[in-house]
Amino acid sequence: MKAVTWQGKRDVRVEDVPDPRIEEPTDAVIRVTSTGLCGSDLHLYEVLTAFMTPGDILGHEPIGIVEEVGAGVPDLAVGDRVVVPFQIACGNCWMCLNSLPTQCETTQVTGEGMGAALFGYTRLYGSVPGAQAQYLRVPQAQFGPIKIPEGPPDDRFVYLSDVLPTAWQAVAYADVPEGGSVAVLGLGPIGDMACRVAQVRGAGRVFGVDLVPERLERARARGVETYDLRDFDDEKDLVQAIRDQTDGRGPDAVIDAVGTEAHGSAAARLVQQAASVLPRKIGGPLAERFSVDRLAALHTAIELVRRGGTLSLVGVYGGMADPLPMLTLFDKQLQIRMGQANVRRWTDEILPYLTDEDPLGVDDFATHRVPLSDAPHAYEMFQRKQEGAVKVLMEP
Repeated sequence: MKAVTWQGKRDVRVEDVPDPRIEEPTDAVIRVTSTGLCGSDLHLYEVLTAFMTPGDILGHEPIGIVEEVGAGVPDLAVGDRVVVPFQIACGNCWMCLNSLPTQCETTQVTGEGMGAALFGYTRLYGSVPGAQAQYLRVPQAQFGPIKIPEGPPDDRFVYLSDVLPTAWQAVAYADVPEGGSVAVLGLGPIGDMACRVAQVRGAGRVFGVDLVPERLERARARGVETYDLRDFDDEKDLVQAIRDQTDGRGPDAVIDAVGTEAHGSAAARLVQQAASVLPRKIGGPLAERFSVDRLAALHTAIELVRRGGTLSLVGVYGGMADPLPMLTLFDKQLQIRMGQANVRRWTDEILPYLTDEDPLGVDDFATHRVPLSDAPHAYEMFQRKQEGAVKVLMEP
């Protein structure tokens, strides 16, 4: 089969790889009909290369048709249409039963000290072959796959794999009071969808911050009060502008949908780049012990949120030596919630919104649809924010 493989920094290729097969009774194999390109994939493309191995198959946002089913998967049948969550979880352990499938005790990558295994995402999360491929082996298929109806296009449901539950959890964790205010930093796919989710969940005012014109326009068209970073001389001016709209206090919550590759952190960027070009035997241990994030977005979030408010971190962070302003966090009495989305915890809440009325705008959420063979260009376009790319779907 054809699959998108990682070969080095900013080097992905579509190659022939062995077809997946049933290896455990709880496996299924699906034929992928659409698969997303995620901002998290770009971290592997640029920053987290020390944890990758040439030939790793990328991707974690698939929708498709069941082709084979193991004997331990009673609720799936060949021909079922399914979305597969990006994390691999059993559904039966203590963590899963307590709505934390990202911490699944069956699939935890204990050798690396990490949580549940993920599709297509570095040795830290199990080096499981990913979903930017024609076929995908799905471990723990007795729990993970979400059966969806025939009829609507893939775009209606594919975002249940990651974008929708990640944005939903970000807003839920933000704990925005009914009619309250929330600021979303970063209007890429997750930030954009978080704005939409906040609106349908009852936020009174939603502020969106970015510096890419197309992203700002998309959010503005849906009633988000947008702020272009390029219009401000520094962070303090931006913070003050939003405070002026919230009785001088700041929003009730701030969602950081940017993460480790924030603009404006030159020193941290140099450290990340150094780790990414070192040989893997050196760069990996160095990154595990001494890695730092570009924290500009997080510092802005801390400054912006009102006292007693909540920070919800949904952008990926991977640093192990990040300096944080603990005095400010303590003095402002802030709550911080974060982590990978617990997909199956939220899907039953989200599904009622995936109707013909399309309140979340999923049907036209993708800006680009390309064949899998165009993956190298798609990665470059998305990473450089070219051609108006906000969300890319690939068709194997």
